[in-house]
Amino acid sequence: MPKEKLDRSGIEYYTIPSFKFTSGLTLPNVKVAYKQLNPTGTKVALIPTCYGGFINYTGTFTSTTPLGEPATVKPGALDSWRIVLVAMFGNGESESPSTRPDFPKEIVYDDLIHAQYSLVTEHLGIKHLDAVIGFSMGGQQAYYWAAMYPDFVSAAVPICSSARTSPHNIAFLEGPIAALTQSADYADGQYRAKGIEPERGLVAFGRVYAAWLTSAEWYQKELWKEMLGNKDATLEDWIREFSEGNLSWDAEDHLCLARMWQKGDIGKINGKQRDYREVLRDVVKAKVLVMPCTTDQYFRVEAGEEEAKALGKKGVFAPIESCWGHAAGGGQSCKDDAEFMNKRISELLNSS
Repeated sequence: MPKEKLDRSGIEYYTIPSFKFTSGLTLPNVKVAYKQLNPTGTKVALIPTCYGGFINYTGTFTSTTPLGEPATVKPGALDSWRIVLVAMFGNGESESPSTRPDFPKEIVYDDLIHAQYSLVTEHLGIKHLDAVIGFSMGGQQAYYWAAMYPDFVSAAVPICSSARTSPHNIAFLEGPIAALTQSADYADGQYRAKGIEPERGLVAFGRVYAAWLTSAEWYQKELWKEMLGNKDATLEDWIREFSEGNLSWDAEDHLCLARMWQKGDIGKINGKQRDYREVLRDVVKAKVLVMPCTTDQYFRVEAGEEEAKALGKKGVFAPIESCWGHAAGGGQSCKDDAEFMNKRISELLNSS
C-alpha cells in the first residue's frame, strides 16, 4: 500500500553543524524542521509536534475551529502571535532514523530541547519565548523547556500531557511497540536491508493503540462516526482508518518516539535523579496551564492535578471535561473542547 503524501508546504530547515546528543554521540549537519506563522508578531510562541504529529497537522490556536474543519473568523488565543512550529527529532521531518542511517534509535527529550534552543536563539534570533504550548509529547516538551531554560520561558501549556511518563503509560506503550516489533515484516529491525515495508506491523501498532486514544464513553456513543464524518461508519471502519494511518510512518521513527515518550521525566534532565515534583516546585519559573482531559486513559487527570499542586501559585489546573479522552487535546475533537482550550490559554497569557 503506498504511503500517504503529506503536506510539507512552508516547512524550512535549520542545520546544526555539530550536534551532541545526551548519550555522547555527536553528528554533523543535523537538521531541524520548522515553520513560522505571523513572523512579525511581537509575542512569540513555540509549538512542538506531538507523537504521530507533523508540522502542518499541528494545532496553532490561531482559530477556535477544530482541526480539519473550515476556519472560522473567530480568532484563537494566538491569533496575533508569532508562532514557531517545530518538528521533534524522530518524526520524519526533523532528523530521524528514516532520514539518516547514523541517527540514534533512542534519544531523550533533552536532545529535542537543546536542538530547539539552538534553532530559536542562533537561527531565528529569538531572545525569549512568551509561551511554549504542546499536546501530548508536545506538552512534555513544554515542561522540559520550562525546566531546562527556566528564565527563557514565560508560560508553558502542557495539554493532555505530564511532567513524568507514568508507569501505567509506559506499560500501555509496550503493547503497540510489541505489536510492531514482533511482526514478521519488521524482520527484527532489518526491514530496510531486506527491502520490506513493515505494513503489517505498522497496522498492528495502530489496532493495539486504537482503544486507548479516546475513552469507553466515546466508543459507547459511537463517536467514531463524528470523527470520520460519516454517520454510517462502523467500528471496523474507524479502527481500519486509524490503524492504516500509521502506514505514512517509518517503523523506526515510531519506535524512536515511543521509547523517548517512555523515558519522559523532568526529574532526570542532565542525568540527574530528582523527583519531578521537586523540579516543578523549585526550578520551573514559568506560569503553567495544566490541561489534562478528564477521560484521558494514559495522561491521567489525577497526575495533572498533582503537577498543578506541585507548581503552587505558578500552576493553573484546567481539565478538559470531555469524553474524547486523549484526542480532546489534539484539536480534532468537538468545537466545545477547542473553544475551552483557546479560552483558558488566552486567560493565562493575558494574566499578569
